[in-house]
Parts: sequence; C-alpha cells; structure tokens
Amino acid sequence: MKLAARLVQQLSVSALIAFALAPTSTFAQSDSPIRILVGFSPGGSTDMIARHLALGLQRELGRPVVVDNKPGAGGQIAAQALKQAKPDGLTIFLSNSHAISMIPLTVRQPGYDPAKDFSPIALVALIPDVLVVSTRSVPSSTPSLKDFAAWAKANPGKGNVGVPAPASAPDFAVSMISAEISAQLVSVPYRGEAPLIQDLIAGQIPAGIGSIAATLPAAKEGKIRIVAINGMARSPSLPDVPTYGELGIAGYETVGFTALYAPAGTSDALVKAYAAAASKVVGSKDFSEKMTALGATAVQGAPEDVKKMMHAADASFASMVKRTGFQPQ
Repeated sequence: MKLAARLVQQLSVSALIAFALAPTSTFAQSDSPIRILVGFSPGGSTDMIARHLALGLQRELGRPVVVDNKPGAGGQIAAQALKQAKPDGLTIFLSNSHAISMIPLTVRQPGYDPAKDFSPIALVALIPDVLVVSTRSVPSSTPSLKDFAAWAKANPGKGNVGVPAPASAPDFAVSMISAEISAQLVSVPYRGEAPLIQDLIAGQIPAGIGSIAATLPAAKEGKIRIVAINGMARSPSLPDVPTYGELGIAGYETVGFTALYAPAGTSDALVKAYAAAASKVVGSKDFSEKMTALGATAVQGAPEDVKKMMHAADASFASMVKRTGFQPQ
C-alpha cells in the first residue's frame, strides 16, 4: 500500500496535464470495438474490474469497449493473445500481477516477456489476498490465526490451506506462514476461487487464501472468518483484520495489482490517449466505490508507475519462489 501511495505521489503534474490533453483521434478508424483481454472467466475479481473499467473507457473514448475473456493458465493465454495482437489500439489487456510477474518466474516458456512484449498504460487497482479459516473446521465462533495454528498443531496432517492456483503467490505464502507459526501446513491448489470457497463453507478444507471479493460474502454470513491480510497496511474494506506483519509473519507484504497494457509497438499517442482515459475513470468516485465493493483499491498511475510496480512485484515474487526452492516447470 505504501508503494502504491509513493507511486501516486510521484506522478508529476506535467504527466497528468499531458494525459488530459492526449487526443482520442489517434485511435484506428474502425467500427470494431476496443477489446480488453482478461485471462480469467467471467465473474472473478479481475473480470469485474475489467467490466467496470470498460464502461468508463467507453464513456471517455466515445467508442465501444468490450471485455474479451480468454481464461486459462493463470492469465497466460490472454497474455499470449496480447503479444500476437496488432498494436493498433483495438486490443488491450487488463492483467493482475500473477500473469505479469509470477508466471515468468515459474514457467520455463510462458510464451511472452512482459518487459519486451507489452507497453504499460496505467495502474488500475490493488487487490490484497486474505487468509480465511472455516468455522466448521476450527472450533471457535471467531477463530484467529493463533487459533488456527493451535488447531493445526493438534491435528497433524490436517493443516491444508486451499489456494486459487498452483505456483501462485498464495501457494508460496503457505509454506512461509507454516514456518512462521510453527505448524505443518500444506498448500492445496484449486482451479479458481469458487470451488475453494465452496469447500471452505462445507468444512472440506480448514483454511484458504483468496481475494476479499471472493471471501467476504461467506465471511459476512459467519461461514468462514478472515484472519489475516497481506500488504503493508490494513485494508479500508477490512479495518479489523490484521496484516501478516502485525501477526509476526514477514515476506508477504506485496499486494497484487491490476494494470492495463497494450501490445509492444503501440504508438506513444495511443498509449497517452488510453492513459488519459484510464486516469479519469480510475480517479472517479464511482469507480473507487465499485473497487471498494470488490475489496480492491483504485490506484491511478502512469506507464512509468506501472513499470515501477512490476519491478517491485518481480523482486518480491522472486524472493518468495527462491525461499520455497520451487523450480520453473
């Protein structure tokens, strides 16, 4: 969160003026809608952010903007599609940090190099992960991380923690949390958050890591309890939930981000036009409120700010991967 705040503060007045003056006439003369590629199925947090962004961009740019879902491989398929797209302004990509910074570290041949194949446009949002405990598994109406640790120690071999995908930040975080709380925890990868939440509610798995948007509905019903959140500060959406750092667990401070990208080779004029429109949308009260409802935080940022965020995520994720001894597959 502090990094994001610094990036926003560093966004110069001259850059904002340039964004505001960027012309929309630089877009290709075509009746085709602008496509926002999303690497996940409809209904997920990244997809919902993309749909809110698409509506705003459509208003700002005065032309149709649609979300094109290409789910699979943690966003890898959509990223590959962006690489192959023409740099004409008709195809852009809204991605979370997993596809941008984690996949290149964990997949031998991902089929793209974000630094070479993508042109950053704008930051859009920060999305922290939360650790949740099933109230059916851990015998407490208000279980804490301390309660879960005690339960896991008393029930060896049962300390499973579900994560939305293998070789993801939550996946690697499980081993870090396990070492810090001195309890035997095992990461159990799922194919997305929906089945993970279902198993948590049913008590089929005692704990899990997921987004606020995916976990909050069940938490409000008392079926699961959110016990920790990553990042440098507590989330405005969950002011009573402590960070891992507050609980004495280091190494999981980097919050996932979403940002907008164009194919490499896209003209500076197009990138500026998109950055101008995205800055207005993301900075609006309406968009901010929608992000809060999703458990995310709207964050404005220029192309250079996206690059800084990418570099920070690259370093943090590399440390997590190295710490677990994972080898690229």
